[in-house]
Amino acid sequence: MSTEFPTGVLPSFRAAFSSPARLRTEVLAGLVVALALIPEAISFSILAGVDPRVGLFASFTMAVTIAFTGGRPAMISAATGAIALVIAPVAADHGLDYLIATVLLAGVVQVLLTLFGVAKLMRFIPRSVMVGFVNALAILIFMAQIPHLIGVPWLVYPLVAVGLIVMVFFPRLTGAIPAPLIAIVALTVVVVWVGWSVPNVRDKGELPGSLPSLLIPDVPWTLETLQIIAPYALAMALVGLMESLMTAKLVDDITETHSDKTREGWGQGVANLVTGFFGGMGGCAMIGQTMINVKASGARTRLSTLLAGVFLLILVVVLGDIVGLIPMAALVAVMIMVSVGTMDWHSIHPRTLRLMPLSETLVMVVTVAVTVWTHNLAIGVILGVVTAMIMFARRVAHMTTIEKVAELDTDHDGAVDTRTYRVTGELFWASSNDLVYQFDYAGDPEHVVLDLTDADIWDASTVATLDAVQHKYAAKGKTLSVIGLDGASQERLDKLSGKLGAGH
Repeated sequence: MSTEFPTGVLPSFRAAFSSPARLRTEVLAGLVVALALIPEAISFSILAGVDPRVGLFASFTMAVTIAFTGGRPAMISAATGAIALVIAPVAADHGLDYLIATVLLAGVVQVLLTLFGVAKLMRFIPRSVMVGFVNALAILIFMAQIPHLIGVPWLVYPLVAVGLIVMVFFPRLTGAIPAPLIAIVALTVVVVWVGWSVPNVRDKGELPGSLPSLLIPDVPWTLETLQIIAPYALAMALVGLMESLMTAKLVDDITETHSDKTREGWGQGVANLVTGFFGGMGGCAMIGQTMINVKASGARTRLSTLLAGVFLLILVVVLGDIVGLIPMAALVAVMIMVSVGTMDWHSIHPRTLRLMPLSETLVMVVTVAVTVWTHNLAIGVILGVVTAMIMFARRVAHMTTIEKVAELDTDHDGAVDTRTYRVTGELFWASSNDLVYQFDYAGDPEHVVLDLTDADIWDASTVATLDAVQHKYAAKGKTLSVIGLDGASQERLDKLSGKLGAGH
């Protein structure tokens, strides 16, 4: 991590010009990211079923816009595979104009969701889900390189190996120039000079020869159109927000700073609106390219994000013939190093797994497994959070206890007149459902006291359970008194008791 900026302080645009070394780092990082964006954008365009220009223009407009509107400096947003998968059916069934309309609507939805506070939900994502998210994206980044290593000339393999060696050892010589940039330039020069025939960027698709222009989608502005695009727009908005906010949190951890998630959320929406009006396919934060920018290249400011977009446009429009010569082996090597650097190896070390509670490990495994299986980080994170909630509820439920604490002889004839039960713990749906079975309805005396001094009532399920217990005692001709509550717990009981349906 760079020590130029105080811990916890987000660098501004001006910080990029704080020193020649910092400016050089930001500029070169932007260039490396731009080179890595080209084949990715083309691939995602093909995945979405549109012309490569649609993905490339989306990456340019997303990166440039988010550099100003986003809440996380140095994070890269562009066309992504997750978004391509979501909107591909629109392009296939209805054409490009409907796809652009979907992107525009998704941008509006993202802005609205953020204004309603969806970004604040990030605090409910536990660490085990975050670790699973990181490990899953590392695996997905690596898996995405496998197709480039199958059915290719044998020369690809030594080229990838050389690229990896350069990125491992070059930083030991100097950190002035990002190692990924050295690997890309060196391998390109060697392949072109020797004349080896290996897959290159040009093989991925045709690069555009002109600048993007303003575009208004040619669709009927009717309710029928809205019915077609709304489900895809909502899915795109949710997936884009989740991936972007999770990536922002990851970069926060790497840089030891706290970003503005609300600004990042509506910034993504604005970026998608700009992208749509310029004929792009939309996008969100790119995890792999962000790791190249932040971890591999050391960028920390918005300038690197801005330049990534600017360099991308220059490379594909002005220097397209040269960029097309870059061997895919060089970019594969870069992404493999990103995958290795992204993986949280400590989390899967045998010693860590022995020390970690089984429930935490299970949450991480669910997040990784679902993400890798579906190739959708959003689904993996959602199911990981659900698993964590279930594990937490189960653990807390087992911490609730009930015990008999007193039997009072008030009749002076040896007969027990009152029995007291004391409940300790937090009462909610998971812990209170079994409460109804903990009493001796037939054997208890005429008066029963339930002492909740060391307990709290958190939901209607608990109130319903207490009502059920009271009804069971009443059916035996006995009375139940609840004591010891105060504050919100007492208010909740007073408000709901007897109004939820007898025995329910």
